[in-house]
Amino acid sequence: MDTLQTPHRQPRILVVDDEELVRTMLARLLESKYHCDTTGCTEEALALLDHNEYELVMSDISMPGRDGLDLLSDVRARNPQAVVVMISGLQNQSHTIEALRRGAFDYITKPFRLAEVECGIERALKHQALIEANRRYGEHLEGMVSERTNQLRQVNLKVNEMFEALYINYRATLQALAAALEARDAETEGHSKRVVAYCLRLGRALGLGDREMIALEHGALLHDIGKIGVPDHILLKRARLTPDEWELMRRHIDFGVEIIRGIEFLYDATPVITQHHEKWDGTGYPLGLKGEEISLNARIFAVADAVDAITSDRPYRAGNSFEAAAEELRRCAGHHFDPRVVETFLSVPIEEWKELRASVINDRNWMGENQLSAVRTMIFARRIEEIGSPSHRRV
Repeated sequence: MDTLQTPHRQPRILVVDDEELVRTMLARLLESKYHCDTTGCTEEALALLDHNEYELVMSDISMPGRDGLDLLSDVRARNPQAVVVMISGLQNQSHTIEALRRGAFDYITKPFRLAEVECGIERALKHQALIEANRRYGEHLEGMVSERTNQLRQVNLKVNEMFEALYINYRATLQALAAALEARDAETEGHSKRVVAYCLRLGRALGLGDREMIALEHGALLHDIGKIGVPDHILLKRARLTPDEWELMRRHIDFGVEIIRGIEFLYDATPVITQHHEKWDGTGYPLGLKGEEISLNARIFAVADAVDAITSDRPYRAGNSFEAAAEELRRCAGHHFDPRVVETFLSVPIEEWKELRASVINDRNWMGENQLSAVRTMIFARRIEEIGSPSHRRV
């Protein structure tokens, strides 16, 4: 018991009884071991409880004014750590039951023997010491949890910052790779950036989630990455391609898939890379997919790619207007393009598309905190999938 009691002071006991003889007798019994206060009424007891902390309260039940059962309820409300022992000369079992129901630890009947009281007090104080030790231990655990939580929060912030920096650098690398590919052909300079911007605007209007938007950006950036494997004499040829040359040109899709194969982070870009030449009516290549068999991201890309092709200058013609692009989309909706994506494009004011094209030169970063959060979620999800895969499990 001694190791559990607060070491800085003796346990404090409050004796509440309207019989002065009982108070005096109990005070003499207790004062050699404990700090003991006594009072003859509930009101004074409440005043003492407001200014002192007691480990144990001993109270008679039958007293003038508010009785001991009312005091018991007040003690439990004001000082839950205190243990209450009820004393009464009433031989009524209902009082005992009610006292225990309200939270009394023990019940002593009058007349009592001092040895019996002393034993009951020691037992009650041991119980109180356990309650207090448990409370302190709980506070200690809460402190440890709070400290550890703060530490983990700081680590998480650093990890988030690391992932964000890694992704931003990674994204810049993808943009540089797309730019390097476009450098082979002056006709397509800036094409990937513009198509990405158009795709993301369409994706937002179509209600794509953050992870879907990231996948759409990756796919739009890398849609023609496979052209790295196409010889220059075919890729840059101004005349009509021969059937054999056209067959090799079409293989840029296969080359693109091979280039990103094994790069887990770019897995979601695959649909755009593999399907950006499919058509809504099934006449595209390489698989002749039709309608919603085609990935939504690929269908979005098809519209964005066509808009940029129509509005961009070529050596053999000047770029046309966005109004002309809109008219072409209307004409080809349901054949080349997904009608819903076309409708979404047409729902955005033409001036906004013009402003978006002009803003691409400034390379505005579309990513906000929500998107960066999605990047972190995607990375963690990929890692969890990786850890859970059979190849990563220990035998």
